[in-house]
Amino acid sequence: MPRYARQIYDNSYYHILSRGNDRKRIFRISKDYRYFYDVIAETLEKHRVIIHHYCLMGNHPHFLIRSVKAADVPQFFKIVFQRYAYYFRKKYHHTGYLFQNRYKSYHIDKEAYLLECARYIERNPVRAGLVKDPEQYEWSSYLHYGRGKNDGIIEEDNPLYTSLSDNAEERQKLYRDYIYQERPYEHIVDKGLGIC
Repeated sequence: MPRYARQIYDNSYYHILSRGNDRKRIFRISKDYRYFYDVIAETLEKHRVIIHHYCLMGNHPHFLIRSVKAADVPQFFKIVFQRYAYYFRKKYHHTGYLFQNRYKSYHIDKEAYLLECARYIERNPVRAGLVKDPEQYEWSSYLHYGRGKNDGIIEEDNPLYTSLSDNAEERQKLYRDYIYQERPYEHIVDKGLGIC
């Protein structure tokens, strides 16, 4: 069956995720997460993709991005996933595919969903039972938004986040309050995306 071209547009928002093949772990130790993060940072210098939010889970990464040029998005993720797969195969003597199929991309056509998608992404470790508080999870963008911690791969804040308040401390508090609100449909969305 032929692959269909992705519909990616300039200056548009996307929720991107990719799952480990057979739902197996793609990050085993903290050095794996760090390597993946560093590959992202290096690749951002060559391909213009704006990462607003991310969460690196044990068997799948999530991103909320904005494309600047549509053509850069597939190139960016191709390089990131291929470089990481090469590293993983070499380090763990792994054979076969590391990622299951191509990455998934969901177009976010309403700006109003940008914070909702951010909440979904950054609450992943809580829903998975890894932590009780998103602040305890190192490999996500939550600390950037919730506590103002500098993050090397976030160059531009989510535009809805910046509209929460002109005051940085108040904006962070409003964001924390927003993220801590569990939504009953989050588990349904997880199943729909095939990550449970």
